[in-house]
Amino acid sequence: MRVLVVCHYFPPEIGAPQARVSELARTWAEAGDQVTVLTGMPNHPTGVVPEEYRGRTRADETVDGYRVVRTWLYATRNTGTLKKTIGHLSFMLTSFFLGLRPTGKADVVVVSSPTFFSVFAAWALARCKRAALVVEVRDLWPAIFVELGVLRNRPVIRLLERLELAAYRAAAAVVVVTEGFRDDLLRRGVPAGKVHVIPNGADLDRFRPAAPDDRTRAELGAQPGDTLVLYIGAHGISHGLEAVADAAAKLTGEAIHFAFVGEGAAKERLEARVANLHLDNVTLLPGVARHHVPRLLAAADVCLVPLRDVPLFGSFIPSKMFEYMAASKAVVGSLRGEPARILAAAGAVVVEPEDPTALADAVRDLAADPWRRTRMGDQARAYVAAHYDRRALAERYRAILAGVVAP
Repeated sequence: MRVLVVCHYFPPEIGAPQARVSELARTWAEAGDQVTVLTGMPNHPTGVVPEEYRGRTRADETVDGYRVVRTWLYATRNTGTLKKTIGHLSFMLTSFFLGLRPTGKADVVVVSSPTFFSVFAAWALARCKRAALVVEVRDLWPAIFVELGVLRNRPVIRLLERLELAAYRAAAAVVVVTEGFRDDLLRRGVPAGKVHVIPNGADLDRFRPAAPDDRTRAELGAQPGDTLVLYIGAHGISHGLEAVADAAAKLTGEAIHFAFVGEGAAKERLEARVANLHLDNVTLLPGVARHHVPRLLAAADVCLVPLRDVPLFGSFIPSKMFEYMAASKAVVGSLRGEPARILAAAGAVVVEPEDPTALADAVRDLAADPWRRTRMGDQARAYVAAHYDRRALAERYRAILAGVVAP
């Protein structure tokens, strides 16, 4: 198959969407497909374009056996709704006008949403190339921004919801990442035969059990004898990281250290909370390149998967939890719903979202029981290998693409 993937975010940018798309593209290319990724110049989340891409309207690369075509876009930090929207709209336009010819022929166009506006560029590209359109839904957009209070204008919300459903109608298939997302789309009238669930997962070769390195533990702020509790990933408005800082405050004076690694719109608020609480058992570090993540996970004793206490998040499954488990880590989830059920089935500890006391108690219990942490890690690794191997999931996804191309 000739597969064109359209996505706003892509490595070397750091994040779960970037990892998912790049690993899918690599697996499809290894299976013999001609894969092209159409994306923007890297700049997320800082808004800074690397020097080698500055001043260019288009870049063409080869990565892991597939092409990457990059187009100019309005680069901006991952803060401020207006500027981010301008950035999304700019990619919608440039991906079509600058990417139509260079990306060549395609049998199927896969667009990963959000960002939502990329869907319309992909729809136009699919029409011009006479290719099938597959829409991948990683977030319920705009519903999540309504729940979080980012969108309040009712006419705008209704317009975006109509555009969302129009995109699903135009697609030959819709791929969602959770069962909860599928239920939501079916409830809103999207035909059941069109909606497929391909969850996030983990690369079991990249994320595997490994011995901790003392230098890495020191880099994360842990002293000898400390239990190191790690959160690594986006510091977004969805994650409730201030409640994690509140949990750390309840554990001051104990041999437990918290490390946060990543960037995002909520990082400044987290920094302010840590400063206001005068926490000396917390280390805040910037985001790291993806190839460093396994080393940091190996250093951790406990890994955290927090989400805000928002009803819609019961159907959101943070992809980081699969990588934690693949690395044989003891995991504490502070969430509910579908991700809570998956974590519980994998032997993790689950507490209510944004409950600092419950989170602190769970961490304290695990800190006191190294044998339990080891047992939890072994169970977690086995569970991910059985159900969330990203290579197996990519093959299932490829079968969906072949199904819409065949006619």
